[in-house]
Amino acid sequence: MNSRIRKGARGEEIAARHLEGRGFRIRARNYRTRRGEIDLVAERGRTIVFIEVRFRRSEAFGSPAETVGPRKRRRIVSAAAAFLVEHGLAERPCRFDVIAVTGPAAGPEEILHIENAFDRDGRPTGCWSGS
Repeated sequence: MNSRIRKGARGEEIAARHLEGRGFRIRARNYRTRRGEIDLVAERGRTIVFIEVRFRRSEAFGSPAETVGPRKRRRIVSAAAAFLVEHGLAERPCRFDVIAVTGPAAGPEEILHIENAFDRDGRPTGCWSGS
């Protein structure tokens, strides 16, 4: 496994632990469809939460969250629609979060959880100004 994949897997594991510690239940990891991929799918109450995880060792070149651009958001929304239909959850409320993990390879990490980062059209919400 190359270092980029290992780093991504580590970021996703950190994000999953973060979510579970806050009462979320992880429903799926690395959900893939030809439409796109979703790093984590979680559930809290009745809400299905689709999470894009970004990991960087530092913010020297910007926040990891800033790397979730319009094209990526559209692909996540498209994959989320497929997930909801495939799992019979189309009537459930959902949202799109971004979790940015920053820190050195050995930790400790800083976690920024941006809830409701973008809408079903892939547009950033008022709480986030994603590129």
